[in-house]
Amino acid sequence: MIDLASIRAVSFDCYGTLIDWQAGLESAISPLRKGMPQLPQGDALFREFARLEREAEKPPYCSYKDVLREVMAGLSGIAGPCELHDVLWRSIAQWPAFADTAESLRRLKREFGTLAVLSNIDNDLFALSHARLGVKVDVVVTAEQVRSYKPAEANFRALLDALRLEPHQVLHVAESRFHDIEPAASLGFRTAWIERQTGHSASGEPTDAQSQPDLRVRSLGALCDAVGA
Repeated sequence: MIDLASIRAVSFDCYGTLIDWQAGLESAISPLRKGMPQLPQGDALFREFARLEREAEKPPYCSYKDVLREVMAGLSGIAGPCELHDVLWRSIAQWPAFADTAESLRRLKREFGTLAVLSNIDNDLFALSHARLGVKVDVVVTAEQVRSYKPAEANFRALLDALRLEPHQVLHVAESRFHDIEPAASLGFRTAWIERQTGHSASGEPTDAQSQPDLRVRSLGALCDAVGA
């Protein structure tokens, strides 16, 4: 159980939690399929994207634009610099928010006051998505600022520094157990898993079966109901 009276801020992963990266990815890839039959489809696309992304995010740090260039090279099988590799990062401005994002953020802001985002993204790319959230987030910590990618502990510590709070005072909300729920819980954050993928992770991410979130819900709206927001 979470001591809700102790929560001073709610933090979120962005892509997969607030922004629908799967819909955005599919929309970016679909126009390319006619000339590139090798591109994976359906859940296979999301799993391969996630695998390539994890590899590209390993140290040493590179920008998320470069991460997505490596991912697109892997998906397409086309090596070497080319304009095709810019397709994914250029599409982020069009990636949609989930239908429950804006209203849920408003409800949580009324209840807890401070909202934060901790995202594996570049500053300028998150700015494109921020406008789609319907609410101004108070604190934003990006991979570009920290020079590393979640699940690295440094990213979560940077968030705490920015909030000037202790881990138990922050409820961290995310869809990814690997990138967010497990590392946040290990540092003492309260955690809420938005289980958008029924019974499993469509991205096939590795998880610690022994690590359990404090709350497990299917949507942001359900989270608001669970915490009385």
